[in-house]
Amino acid sequence: MSSADTTHGADALTLSAHAPSRAEHAGASHGSAQSYAIGFVLSLALTVVPFALVMTGVLPRSIVLPSILAIGVLQILVHLVCFLHMNTKSEGGWNVLALGFTAVITMILVFGSMWIMQHLDRNMTMVMPN
Repeated sequence: MSSADTTHGADALTLSAHAPSRAEHAGASHGSAQSYAIGFVLSLALTVVPFALVMTGVLPRSIVLPSILAIGVLQILVHLVCFLHMNTKSEGGWNVLALGFTAVITMILVFGSMWIMQHLDRNMTMVMPN
């Protein structure tokens, strides 16, 4: 047995010693049929309600748009909890922290882009002489 073989064998032992066990994943929620069914029903309802608001014209337009946006945020939360199993218990809460960081970066990107486009539109629009 050469020294390369013994080194490779030691690496294999080290890797297997650090392999995640079932006990390490005990905090992770993998969902049940009930959580998926609840998520499906909520998602379906949160899809039908905005459609019904627009098609029936029950509410004035000034209220419909904020309602649709709020229902959209609720639907995102339903998907995160029921289908992606995001909670503070799994992964020691790091996945929620990563989600928050992603949301902040996305907001900066979207609102920064809108601000830049509005600024360029205002400062670069040609004014026609009368």
